[in-house]
This record gives sequence, structure tokens and C-alpha cells, in this order.
Amino acid sequence: MRIVFMGTPRFAVTVLQGLIDQYQDSIVGVVSQPDKYVGRHHVLTNTPVKELALRYQIPVFQPQKIREDYQDILDLKPDLIITCAYGQIIPKVILDAPILGCINVHASLLPKLRGGAPIHKALIEGYSKTGVTIMYMDVKMDNGDMIAKREIPILDSDNLESLEEKLSVLGTDLLLETLPSIFDGTNPRTPQKEEEVTFAYNIQREEEHIDFSKSSREIFNLIRGLCPVPGANATLDQNEMKIYDSIPDTKTYSGQCGEIVEVTSKGIVVKTGDGSILLTKIKPFGKKSMDASSYVNGVGAKTLIGKVFQ
Repeated sequence: MRIVFMGTPRFAVTVLQGLIDQYQDSIVGVVSQPDKYVGRHHVLTNTPVKELALRYQIPVFQPQKIREDYQDILDLKPDLIITCAYGQIIPKVILDAPILGCINVHASLLPKLRGGAPIHKALIEGYSKTGVTIMYMDVKMDNGDMIAKREIPILDSDNLESLEEKLSVLGTDLLLETLPSIFDGTNPRTPQKEEEVTFAYNIQREEEHIDFSKSSREIFNLIRGLCPVPGANATLDQNEMKIYDSIPDTKTYSGQCGEIVEVTSKGIVVKTGDGSILLTKIKPFGKKSMDASSYVNGVGAKTLIGKVFQ
């Protein structure tokens, strides 16, 4: 069996590690996004998946545009291609190449949340559960027949980081359980119901901004759905502040939405559309992330009361 794995971020690392643990000799190549410059000093940094592949001396390919540069992948003559959060649209010529097809580990319960940000959107939109689907790929985004899926609850304590970790483990286990049936051709194929389709497109910059006129629960979901990256934000004193953690409340205050109405030992209380929300972890402009209470101690509670987040 000749397997090619395609993936890029940390989420895909767990899946690749599971494949290596069971099928290392079958993995003939790994495809990942091009490396990026990271940090203030712009250090060219390997993708997480590339780092793992190199550790096991697996050949890595990083086409800038896979629609145009795919011959190296075809030359590997894969029997099966497995993708997980790769990050580019894969052309039909690649999808058609392996005899067993091209399958994807997708972090949602399809047909819900097709697209590149299913974990973010499951949290932001207040889903009570999510999961992983193993599916065949076709030319349309996340449109192919489903092979297997498994769900987990979303807890109030979950944020993007914790839910991503849970789903990466879930997806790895489900993939490894499913692969034997794919190898011998006994796996099921269930078409997706188009009337149930929803989308989770990549997060846009404007979606990261907090609108405090919304309900406390909506704001809470946005904050945890973007934590730790890219982080929800709001503007205070004309400077952007990242908000990483919060606690919603129904307690009401007079004043305008976004106004800092109280400061406690736990953080900063802000008026919302239906109550209030306690901001507990923040990153002020030009500083490191910190507990909101530490920020209050630094600038003084009296200077914050009455200020308004924009």
C-alpha cells in the first residue's frame, strides 16, 4: 500500500502521527503548505506537519499552487491519499490518481460546517456538539460521500485550542478504525443531504471584532471560538485589545453597550446587549497576554470605569 498524506497545521499532526505509528512503511510522501515567515524577526518556519514528516525522514512536497504543480505527487503513484486540513483546493487530476481514492478527515459532522473553519464556527455559532467525518473527496468543497463519523459534546469549558485537540484525537482514532475497510473495499459510502448543508468559511478579519450590542452568550462564544488564534478583539482608547477568555452574565447595568461598568478581583465587567460579560484574560496593545485583573492593577480601576469598548 502506498499512502500520501496531505496536511499542514497542528491539528493534522496528530492524524499523521497515528498513521506513522501503524503504517509508516506505507507512507511514501507528505504534502504540506509552503513554509511561512513567523514572528517579529520573520524566521522562515516549517509547517507542523512538515516538522513531523522530516523527523521520520518522509519526503515532503510543498507546492506553492497545487493546481499547477502536482507532478511530484503523481510520480509517487499513491494507492490512497489522505488529507487533513491541507489548506488548498486539490485538483481533480490528483483526486482521480489513487486507485482507492482520496479521503479527508474533516472536523465536523457533515454535511454541517463544510469549509476551512469548522471548529471555529462550531464554537462561535453555539453548537452543543460536533465531531469528525471521514469522507471521500471530490471537486466540490467537502461534498463527497461520507464513510464514517463520530460526535462529541461541546462543553462550556471548551475553546478553539481544547476542542481542536479533542477532535484531532477523535479523528485519528476514527481514521485508523476505518482504514482496513477502505483497503479491502468494504467501507460504506453515504451521500450527503444537500438540504442539511451549512458552511464554515475561513475566518475573516472583520469577524474577529467583538460587537458588545450582541448577547453575552454570543460574545462568549466568539471569544472562545477564536482563542488562542487569532483572538477576538475590541478597541479601547483607540488601541486594539485581544480578548481570550470571559464569563457571560445576565446581570444588567445602565449605560451603553461596550461600557466598562464594573471592575472586580476577577477582571473587567462590560455591558452587553442582554446583560454583561466578565473579561478575564486579555492582551493589551503592545503587551503580552495577561489576566484582566493584572491589567486592572496596573492601570487602576478608577481609570477604566465608564470607558467604552468600540
